[in-house]
Amino acid sequence: MFDVGETLVDETANWERAADEAGVPRFTLMALVGAAIERGDSHRWALDRLGIRPSRSAFLHDHWYPDAVACLARLREGGLIVGAAGNMAVEHEELLRPHVAFATSSERLGVEKPAAGFFERLAGLAGVEPARIAYVGDRVDNDVLPALAAGMVAVHVRRGPWGHLHEPPEDAICIRSLDELPGALPA
Repeated sequence: MFDVGETLVDETANWERAADEAGVPRFTLMALVGAAIERGDSHRWALDRLGIRPSRSAFLHDHWYPDAVACLARLREGGLIVGAAGNMAVEHEELLRPHVAFATSSERLGVEKPAAGFFERLAGLAGVEPARIAYVGDRVDNDVLPALAAGMVAVHVRRGPWGHLHEPPEDAICIRSLDELPGALPA
């Protein structure tokens, strides 16, 4: 199971689009997103601080990392059921569906990460025991720790701002590229 933002798609373009749409300097918005990370807050803190509300389309996940689609294909070819989920709007699911067995959003589930209910619902969608699910994400607080708490295998990808600022616990798998993922997963 993949977290979408900063794991599969490079959200830099989305943040730039949001800044442009709101009429604020890109650097200002990104600096405040970095401050939110350091504070342990949601990215919404940066938006609130600037008093902006970008449109839903500003965050349309459409800039895939170069290793993402190939990794998804390798995992599927290896017989794994691959899903994608994240704190995102329903509209984003359609961009993912051609590459995964199922895609869902926090909006559809009615609960956002890091809430336990998000991970419980994912296990229900996957139809397998949580211990048979690997949840791959860039954030320790939003992805790795709650996945571990849900009984899943947690994989931390060191990419995006959160991926480089957070240190995963020892019981998480840590990778720098999705190219490493198929070989890093337990048999």
